[in-house]
Amino acid sequence: QVQLVKSGGGLVKSGGPLRLSCAASGRTFSSYAMGWFRQAPVKERDFVAAITSSGSMTNYYEPVKGRFTISRDNAKNTVYLQMNSLKPEDTAVYYCAANRNRYVTSSYSTNYAYWGQGTQVTVSS
Repeated sequence: QVQLVKSGGGLVKSGGPLRLSCAASGRTFSSYAMGWFRQAPVKERDFVAAITSSGSMTNYYEPVKGRFTISRDNAKNTVYLQMNSLKPEDTAVYYCAANRNRYVTSSYSTNYAYWGQGTQVTVSS
């Protein structure tokens, strides 16, 4: 089992950067693919980005391509989401999640077995 603890949310002005981190407990972090999702008020939870267990493959939601970067450091049991050029429409609660299928960068939330607590990201215009 994996427990995920997030950090790094907050308030940022439009166009600014923000980095989210998600630290995992346990020795098996490197065997999980990881993903980031977000949920805005009165909207469904949407896929943002995913990365395979080795970090060799990534996948992004089209509107964030070129602005967001997912990465991981298996030695630190941590996955990151670097967000640049933030827009007000990026405002949401962001979640990290772990997928037992280490080779897949799935965009489906149902493929993720473990979830961290959400962290609020607010982008002001």
